Amino acid sequence: MKWTAVTEHRARLGEGPFWDAPTQALYWVDIAGKQALRLIGANVEIWQMPEHVSAFIPTQNGDALVTLSSGVYRLDLDSPGLEPRLTLLRMADPQPGNRANEARCDPLGQLWLGTMQNNIGAEGEDLPIEHRSGGLFRIGSDGRVQPLLRGLGIPNTLLWSPDGTTVYFGDSLDGTLYRHFIYPEGNLAPAEVWFGPHPRGGPDGSAMDARGYIWNARWDGSCLLRLTPNGQVDRVIELPVSRPTSCVFGGEDLKTLYITSAASPVGHPLDGAVLSMRVDVPGVACTRFAG
Repeated sequence: MKWTAVTEHRARLGEGPFWDAPTQALYWVDIAGKQALRLIGANVEIWQMPEHVSAFIPTQNGDALVTLSSGVYRLDLDSPGLEPRLTLLRMADPQPGNRANEARCDPLGQLWLGTMQNNIGAEGEDLPIEHRSGGLFRIGSDGRVQPLLRGLGIPNTLLWSPDGTTVYFGDSLDGTLYRHFIYPEGNLAPAEVWFGPHPRGGPDGSAMDARGYIWNARWDGSCLLRLTPNGQVDRVIELPVSRPTSCVFGGEDLKTLYITSAASPVGHPLDGAVLSMRVDVPGVACTRFAG
């Protein structure tokens, strides 16, 4: 597969890609750089956040959500990049010392937010993770928060089965992707191991294609793994970056795969870039926040 870097921008910790089909725009973040970014055509817009930001998701109301260390905020997309107008929606996780990490909206437009012990210093340096203090929370369009899981290490990957009965959820500290049955009232059944540790790096963010296969970015693995619905490796997609972090399907036909990445000690020139490549199967469209 042929890849290309979509911009010259390089992130310290690129993450959270979201493709907005109505506007044909790509949203993503640089967690360590405290930036929320949007690409429309060839134009990149950057909003500088006051805190680490892990996700940037447009809403049905016309603004966007940003998940910051102190809570989930609404961002006025018409505000200047250096002076973004932010309004607190909800503080989902009251645990001191935690920060937001993985966040995506389910097919109903509810925000699922995974948190973890903060592992990024004031200058963007790595800090050790000493506690499994993270959690998983669901935030409805009315702002109501429902806690779902506790005791998480590094939450990554949030995807839903085509019938909406199962959530696929990863913990990178375990090197494992899990699945949970979703009860009718919204609570989660105990975790089942869906895909365990693999020699090609650790599991980071993922995207689902129209056949129900999951494309998982492998931190320190320089690749994506395409996994069957039964949790078997179908394909290894080699990448020119050391630390791919997540991916999303986009483009008019949802057959362009966008891949975020992070800087690394290896120092590959494309580390931190957003890559794109054409693939042979369309993906599942992203859902805006319903509020």
